[in-house]
Amino acid sequence: MTDPYDDMMNPNDDKMNPYDGISHPDGGITNPYDDIINLPHHTSTAHPNMSAYDRAAQFSPFAALTGHDAAITETARLTETKVELDEYSKADLNQRMCIIQERMDEQPKVSITYFQPDKKKTGGAYITAAGCVKKIEEYEHAVVMQDGTRIPIDQIIAIDGELFGPIDTL
Repeated sequence: MTDPYDDMMNPNDDKMNPYDGISHPDGGITNPYDDIINLPHHTSTAHPNMSAYDRAAQFSPFAALTGHDAAITETARLTETKVELDEYSKADLNQRMCIIQERMDEQPKVSITYFQPDKKKTGGAYITAAGCVKKIEEYEHAVVMQDGTRIPIDQIIAIDGELFGPIDTL
């Protein structure tokens, strides 16, 4: 019985391997690349040489799912729900706003806690701004602090400060 693989080229056979040297009529053996092997290395005049760092970056792994890490981070980020104030709390905040308005030229220091809605998902965060109130914009329903922070009045949940001392004890 004959082996079906007998027809395949064996590297030890006397048959000519295309990658071996080629016999020249003058008796020397040449390689198919002898005509270019000793030429100088080509350097482009149109493109600058690439740095080793950039060359290595071509072979570095890539993110197959672009933005996937950012989406996971965004999903994991926690937000808080906005607390709805009852009528008593709203009346108390209104009274404190009136006191701030009356004593604005004294520049009392206050801390205002307000809800800032999240731009990407439902909910938001509670932020406390401390400092002096520059003005209260009744038309735009906002409190402007001296540092430029604008606080929407309908997002305020608490106002504290030394000028409210007698109110806090009630």
